[in-house]
Amino acid sequence: MGVVATASPSGKPEAALVGIAVSDCGELIFDTPAEARKLTNIERNDRVAVVIGWNDGISVQVEGRARVVNDDERLRYERLYASQFPGSRVSHPCFAVAVVTPNWVRRYDATSDPAQCEHANWLPGPA
Repeated sequence: MGVVATASPSGKPEAALVGIAVSDCGELIFDTPAEARKLTNIERNDRVAVVIGWNDGISVQVEGRARVVNDDERLRYERLYASQFPGSRVSHPCFAVAVVTPNWVRRYDATSDPAQCEHANWLPGPA
């Protein structure tokens, strides 16, 4: 699970809790109802921020560009998402699939003293 943040057409921040799968090259995949605000936001402005984790005192923050996938590309990402979340609604026709390609990543570990924070620009590998 993670939180995806987008910007509304007026620039207002909007965030939503979503299930997040990860591809071998580091892309983040999530499904969402087709009428969700975040899809409209992504279509207007593809820049997103994502935060994953915290229960164990470790989180990953990601900034990147999102896109809604369709047709054969959607089927490929649906399969990947379903392999990590069996029984999910990802294939339901009332849901859309979005993919985030990271361009910046930060790992924050609050379990150590002092806390550790590492960040880097991200260059994803081939899909």
